[in-house]
Amino acid sequence: MTGDSTSVQGGSRRKTRPTKAVQHTLVHVGLISAAFVMLYPLLWMVSASIRPSDQVFTSMGLWVKDPTLQNFTTGWTSVGSVDFGTFFRNSAIIAVLAVIGNVVSCSLAAYAFARLRFRGKKVWFALMLGTIMLPYQVLLIPQYILFSNLGWLDTFLPLVVPKFLATDAFFVFLLAQFFRVLPKELTEAARLDGCGYFGTYLRVIMPLSVPALATTAAFTFIWSWNDFLHPLIYLTSPQNYTVPIGLSLFVDTSGTSNYGGLFAMSLLSLLPIIGLFFCFQKLLVDGISTTGLK
Repeated sequence: MTGDSTSVQGGSRRKTRPTKAVQHTLVHVGLISAAFVMLYPLLWMVSASIRPSDQVFTSMGLWVKDPTLQNFTTGWTSVGSVDFGTFFRNSAIIAVLAVIGNVVSCSLAAYAFARLRFRGKKVWFALMLGTIMLPYQVLLIPQYILFSNLGWLDTFLPLVVPKFLATDAFFVFLLAQFFRVLPKELTEAARLDGCGYFGTYLRVIMPLSVPALATTAAFTFIWSWNDFLHPLIYLTSPQNYTVPIGLSLFVDTSGTSNYGGLFAMSLLSLLPIIGLFFCFQKLLVDGISTTGLK
């Protein structure tokens, strides 16, 4: 009887192992197929960027019969009198300044809401969260009039200065949630050692908040780099255009459109964002998972 039961158990184990192997194989096949479907538009854009302009829309496949790099040359220099490097420089300046402004101002505002005591804190925090629910169209005209009266139109100031005033309530909320989970004993110990509010923020809060600050910086960079509406409204000179506006110049509704150059420059415009994500992937995951956004 013991031998029979042992043989039955051995047979069940032999049947279970192939079953699990098949399940794992099917799961991996399904995940790879889903990943390919998600990446197909990006892969097609890569193939279109090295395809002759007259063959861009002749095939939806990924195979390119006559690959060429001419699209990168023509796309870089074919936008009027300004080359595409100017657009990259303008976008980089705006994105870097926006990152610095958001990280500094939003972290200070979040520190005040999370750690300091002042009259009406809950009311001001609720009002701050309420600004997230306002549609941008409500603020568009008043902001345009304000910046026009200040003489800031056709400059980078409307795109950069608000970032230094903690106007992005989402990042204030994200950082405040992170600051609240930090041990209060650390800040109390810093106060006993003689640190003031700003010293505690600079020496204790900031070093412990690198994941949340990296998340804020990464999303600010991506949103500023991809922003199309704000530069379209406030910038009028081609020398001040950003990458999204520069890409829109390739499509001409009244004439010919350079789709090959459009896809080539679109591919180049994705490289900073992809590189940023791979460099800060671990910090992004840690920051999102520890700020209550689960």
